[in-house]
Amino acid sequence: MTFPDRIEYDVTANRPLRVAIIGAGPAGTYAADILSKTDLHVSIDIIERLPAPFGLVRYGVAPDHPRIKQIIVALANVLGRGDIRLLANVNIGTDLTLDDLREHYDAVIFATGSFKDAELDIPGIDLEGSYGAADFVSWYDGHPDVPRTWPLEAKEVAVLGVGNVALDVARILAKHVPDLMPTEIPANVQAGLESSPCTDVHVFGRRGPAQVKFSPLELRELGQVPGVDVIVYPEDYDFDEASMEAAETNKQTKQVVKTLTDWTLREPKGYDHRIHLHLLQEPHEILGEDGKVAGIRMERTALQGDGSVKGTGEFLDYPVQAVYRAVGYWGTEIEGVPFDDRKGVIRNEGGRVLDESGQQVPGFYTTGWIKRGPVGLIGHTKSDAQETIANLVADADALFAESRAGAEQLSPDNVLRLLRAREVPVVLWDDWEVLDAHERSLGDAQGRERVKVVPREEMTDIALKRA
Repeated sequence: MTFPDRIEYDVTANRPLRVAIIGAGPAGTYAADILSKTDLHVSIDIIERLPAPFGLVRYGVAPDHPRIKQIIVALANVLGRGDIRLLANVNIGTDLTLDDLREHYDAVIFATGSFKDAELDIPGIDLEGSYGAADFVSWYDGHPDVPRTWPLEAKEVAVLGVGNVALDVARILAKHVPDLMPTEIPANVQAGLESSPCTDVHVFGRRGPAQVKFSPLELRELGQVPGVDVIVYPEDYDFDEASMEAAETNKQTKQVVKTLTDWTLREPKGYDHRIHLHLLQEPHEILGEDGKVAGIRMERTALQGDGSVKGTGEFLDYPVQAVYRAVGYWGTEIEGVPFDDRKGVIRNEGGRVLDESGQQVPGFYTTGWIKRGPVGLIGHTKSDAQETIANLVADADALFAESRAGAEQLSPDNVLRLLRAREVPVVLWDDWEVLDAHERSLGDAQGRERVKVVPREEMTDIALKRA
């Protein structure tokens, strides 16, 4: 896809509304697709800070979940259509400032997601060997902005949390590396996992089986990992009135409870790798020795009738040498964009960004996890996008009237010229297709679908045919 140095651009009559969407993950791509199908005449750029699109699906979904990664096919169909422009490898704040965005666009939608780990304030959380699950996920998914190595030195590991990310972390740590080789894991991740001495992963949840957040399919898949026993403990299973109601009225909860209950009746097969699921236990303290994780102290909890729990004063110690907290993600603040520090999201109402006084910030919108918090599956971002786009379309007249974008800057080509003048190695969709084909060729040579290229500079060199 090429853009001429200059085009005739009518800014007086029936011009398109110029919209920038920040983030090329599911949230941003869904928003672009929905906006493009409204009656509004629009010109859309998706601006992505990484050299590759697809966000969470490429860098947040475990490599041994190709079923979920197939969402990329649908996202690629949108981004490759030709009516939405991808500007990847462009960082907001350095390559383009907020003032730049205001000068070149009538509206900006922030769809930057949530990639940081939520904090967990317990003693010992800062010991060596205590990690955030999000950082580990970025490592094993080959994120270009994280170190190439990971300290895999623990034989026994604790994972705190009962969502799908906790299952992913536990499964990657426990799985035998040959069973990961059909996936897209990069060579550095393969080498790291091959050196890992891990045999036992303990997953802890503070409430009961009816309150866990595993999806039924992901939980069932955990029990099918070759050479790995899933061990559950009958004493960790209890149901109060709210638990029974949830299991009876919610189909997903019913399926999860059934799977967990069935596992209490199953005898371990004696495999050398094990995943232990512990419920009704809350982290009290990470135990240390010589500044390193040496164990974890959990407090037994009891259900209170409404699905909540409280501590019982009974403590259990487990010998572990590493702890991963998978207690949720947290949004990353963008300087100059109003941020709610209590919720970890951009301050907004219905996707309209609000300032500290509660007034709408003209031209600024948000969608996805950075809008509502990291809750729900990838598909749930569609409803977020629909609400945000509906409000943006309703504001269209005001956006035209209040736009700070000058007539000259409104040409789509001016943004690209500005970035190239700043020597930003912009990756367009056609460039991404070059990198995509290269990764697939690496995979073909090994009988795999793809092998990810990890270093950012290597990614851009390949995409821009500089390698």
